[in-house]
Amino acid sequence: MTKPLDGVKVVDLTTFLATPTTGRVLGEWGAEVIKVEASKGDPTRVNQAPVYGMPYTDEENLAFDMANMHKRCISLNLKSEVGLEAFNKLLADADIFITNTRTKSLAKMGLDWESLHAKYPRLIMGHGLGYGKKGPEKDAAGFDVTCYMGRGGVFGTTVDKDSFPMIPTNGYGDFQASMFLCAGLLAAYIAREKTGQGEYVTCALQHAGIYALSTGMVSAQYGNPYPKSRLEVNNPLNNVFRSSDEKWVVLCLPEYDRDWPRVLELIGREDLKGDADMASIDAVNAKGLASQVVKILDDGFAQFTRDQLLAMFKENDMPCEPAQTPTDIYEDENAIVNEYIKQVPYPAGGRWCPTAPVQFELLETAEFAPTGKLGSDTIAVMQELGYDQATIDAALADGSICGEVDLDTLVGR
Repeated sequence: MTKPLDGVKVVDLTTFLATPTTGRVLGEWGAEVIKVEASKGDPTRVNQAPVYGMPYTDEENLAFDMANMHKRCISLNLKSEVGLEAFNKLLADADIFITNTRTKSLAKMGLDWESLHAKYPRLIMGHGLGYGKKGPEKDAAGFDVTCYMGRGGVFGTTVDKDSFPMIPTNGYGDFQASMFLCAGLLAAYIAREKTGQGEYVTCALQHAGIYALSTGMVSAQYGNPYPKSRLEVNNPLNNVFRSSDEKWVVLCLPEYDRDWPRVLELIGREDLKGDADMASIDAVNAKGLASQVVKILDDGFAQFTRDQLLAMFKENDMPCEPAQTPTDIYEDENAIVNEYIKQVPYPAGGRWCPTAPVQFELLETAEFAPTGKLGSDTIAVMQELGYDQATIDAALADGSICGEVDLDTLVGR
């Protein structure tokens, strides 16, 4: 079956998570993606799995695979004549080039946007950035936790007031930024097909964080500042509550005045139906009653187990869901039947991994497969670029290119 991006060629010069995952998604949708690494490899091959508490071997390295599946892997020394020449040959025939290398480093190799656009006017360049392409911090190192979570406002906004900021999973903002960049690249691809001209598409982690907080960003100007306490929310029926078995549930009832009496019935507090102030969200906010309402709800929800709460709210068609953890989602029938997660088939057994969060009616969700070793496709790609075996052998000997390398060799084991 034809995939949406069949025939699209992507050159991927990326490391870590955000922009590599852009390449993975493009590959998942059918693009031919060639990942180019230095001889030491993308640091994610060896550095991230220990951070995540995961194993990393040539047979199973999901910390790397989750951002790099659906790619061919080659290793070029871009500081060498042959390596840089081979890279430019890849670009000359590519539709899209993605990278998160800093602009000043790209410029030294002639791989910055201005240089590339002059040589390859149809090439689209996607650049994952930390702080953006302008200003004094444009070349500063950018990571999810600092740019997205910190400077993007996520840590400061998503904290329960007077408590600690959330402890997100690694790459929480990276994976969102990867999809934003995908969207921009595909818009540029459509425009290129109309005009013949490539475009420079950027997504900064700080910008992605700010955008994700849009409601908070706009409402704070009108006296609705963050962070908030769950005791001081504008609508106490949009909140989280703890069950008798010490589990959290999430309730979302935006029509407070309509649903307040219905909730009182479920938690056995019909005696409060006559309280006119608590029955009106305007009165609750005008008179500062939110904390009292939340306390009533806390006591009411604490009478029931999580399963009991979920069942009774579902029976009454009121949205209430468990605050799930990843291990819960592994058993979530809806997530599995809709293929929001699929297993990567490793020799020791399958492991769950999220799929790209966009699906196509005429396309089956792509099957996962472990990523190749560093340099596993170098020789084949060099041959496809027209290099003869003698030139390839010489390039291997002088370090201009690198063939397949075991993980044990990379980490010196």
